[in-house]
Amino acid sequence: TRSRELFIITIILLCVGTALLTSELGLSLALGAFLAGIVISESEYASQAVSDILPFKESFTGLFFISIGMLMNLQFLSTHLLTDALVVVGILVLKVLIITLTAFVMSKSITHSLRAGLYLSQIGEFSFILALAGRKFGLITEDFYQIFLSASVITMFLTPFLISIAPSFSTLLVERTPLRRFDKTRRGIDKEAYPKKKSDHVIIVGFGLNGSNLARVLRESEIPYAILELSANTVSKMKKKGEPIYYGDGTSSEILHTLGIARAKVLVVAISDAAATRRIVQIAKKENPALYVIVRTRYTKEIEDLKKLGADEVIPEEFETSVEIFSRVLDHYHMPGNVIAEHIRNIRKDSYRVLRTLELPKKHLRERSDVLRTVETESYQIQETSLVPGHSIQELRIRSETGATVIAVQRGENVHTNPTPGFVIQSGDILVMIGKREDIRSAIEYLESDKSAVEKYHR
Repeated sequence: TRSRELFIITIILLCVGTALLTSELGLSLALGAFLAGIVISESEYASQAVSDILPFKESFTGLFFISIGMLMNLQFLSTHLLTDALVVVGILVLKVLIITLTAFVMSKSITHSLRAGLYLSQIGEFSFILALAGRKFGLITEDFYQIFLSASVITMFLTPFLISIAPSFSTLLVERTPLRRFDKTRRGIDKEAYPKKKSDHVIIVGFGLNGSNLARVLRESEIPYAILELSANTVSKMKKKGEPIYYGDGTSSEILHTLGIARAKVLVVAISDAAATRRIVQIAKKENPALYVIVRTRYTKEIEDLKKLGADEVIPEEFETSVEIFSRVLDHYHMPGNVIAEHIRNIRKDSYRVLRTLELPKKHLRERSDVLRTVETESYQIQETSLVPGHSIQELRIRSETGATVIAVQRGENVHTNPTPGFVIQSGDILVMIGKREDIRSAIEYLESDKSAVEKYHR
C-alpha cells in the first residue's frame, strides 16, 4: 500500500501478536517477540523495519532499564550489601574467565581474549526474563531473586567503566604476569616461521585496506617489507600468494624484535585498535629510536598523544576524508589546482591544525561555458612570489613556449575574456588556459619556473 503508518502498525502487530501467541501456548511473551524479530530481520523489509521502529526501540530500552531499577529493593540491598558484593565479584570473575578461555580457544591472543571477557562481563538483559520465569514457577526464592537482580544492575552499571579500562588493563596484565609467556606460546612464535634477518625494511602492522595497498606499492618498488597480522585466516591466505606475512601481536616486543625492528627503517601501524597502536609505537621507539614511525588513527584528537609516544607521522582518517571533501568542493567551484594543492600542503605541514582556521579565497571563478567543458581546461592563480606579475601575455609567450592558450583572466570580480597580447598579469590573477593535457602541464611548470628559466623563455 506504500503507507508508512500501516507498515509500522503491521510490524508492531506482528511482534505483539506473536508474543501473545507464544504466551497462550505456555511460553514467555519475550520469546514470542524474539521470534517475531528473527522473522522480520530475515525479510526483504528488514532495513525499513529497523529504520521505522528505531524510535520505539530507544523508548522501550529506556523503559526496560527503568523498570529493572524499580524492581530492585534498595532496602534489601543495604541489608545484604556484602552478599551482593561477593556475588558481583563472582559474576564478573566467572564471566571474564569463561569468555577469555572461549576466545583464546578460537585462536585469539590472550590480550584480545581478556579484553573480550571484560567487555561482556555484565549480566545480559535476557537473564532478567529467565529470572522472572524462575521465580514464577518457584525455581528460585524471592531473596535469591533480589540478590540476583541487585547484582545484575550493579554489573550493568560497571560496564562502561570496564569497557574504558579494558584495553590498557588487559595489555598491562599480560605484559607483567606469567600470562606473557603463555601468550607467546599460544601465538605460536616460531623462529623458523619468521623472516630471516633484514635491514632497512618496512614493517607493516595490520593487513587491511591500507596495509595491503602499501604492500603492493612496496613490492612494485622492490622495497623489502614484512607484514604482521592477527587474523590467522588472512595470514594463511596471503602466505599462499607469496606475501611476507606473519601471525602475531604487534604489542609484543619479542615479535617485533623477531621481525627485525632494530634494523628496520620504517614502521607503519595500520590497525584500528587505539590502545594497541600506542603500545606498538612505544615499544618500537624503545627498540629502535632511529625508526621512522607512521601511524594511522581514526581521530585528529589522537595525533598529539601518538607524537608524544614517538610517532613521526600520524595520519587521521577523519582528516584525510575532510581534505578529500574540501578539495573536491573547491574543484567543483573551479578553484585553481595549484591553490587547492597549496591548501593541502599547508594543512599537512602544520600538523593538521590549520584545518580549524583555514580561510579559503572568497572570490570564485565564474562557471565556465558548456563548450569549454568538452575540452581540457585548467585554471592557475598567480602568487605574489611568482616572477610572472608585471609581464604581459605577449612577453610571457605561454602559447609559443608550451602550446597552451590563455582564454580568460579573472581579476577580483571581473573576468577578462580573450585578453589582448598586451594584457599585463598581476599578482592574484587567475589564468584560465585551454589545450592538451601535456600542454597545460607544461604551462604550469613554465609559470612556476625559476628566474633563469623565465629569462631563458624570454630570450
